[in-house]
Amino acid sequence: MNPTTNREETLRQWQAREAEVRAKLAAPGVASMDDLKAGNGMDFLQRIWDGELPSVPIGETMDFIPVEGEPGRIVFQGTPGKQHYNPLGSVHGGYFCTLLDSAVGCAVHSVLPQGMGYTTLELKVNLIRALTEKTGPVRAEGKVIQVGNRIGIAEGRIVDADGKIYAHATTTCLVFPLP
Repeated sequence: MNPTTNREETLRQWQAREAEVRAKLAAPGVASMDDLKAGNGMDFLQRIWDGELPSVPIGETMDFIPVEGEPGRIVFQGTPGKQHYNPLGSVHGGYFCTLLDSAVGCAVHSVLPQGMGYTTLELKVNLIRALTEKTGPVRAEGKVIQVGNRIGIAEGRIVDADGKIYAHATTTCLVFPLP
């Protein structure tokens, strides 16, 4: 199979998955602390993805959604457009950072036991190449490296449908009991 056919098939799969997830998401909002405490981290994320809890407002603002997830690995997908551009004519670094912060942070969240929360302490992002409106959909995959009682570490990358990498990130998260 030639590379163009592979890309087209990957794009069809990605677009179909995005449509499937978007059809289930609830309107944006903020879940309650009781909802957050009701189960473990993966349970909470799954309830958002199943439309039982409000979808995340930043996802609507930046136009990206979660498309895959399992404990320790979370994938978000978005399509950069001109609304994400900086004055230089490419996608602003904040788009990269927000997409990656969501992926790596949720990867950490996905392995937390019931009653525990997290917050990002540090996010380091390496922008490898520019995103533009012509890039098409991209995915940010976050994977846990280690999560302990106080600290969680994860890494992530943004790739296009060809598997070309656009950015890499690492995060350190503070893990704490929910109030």
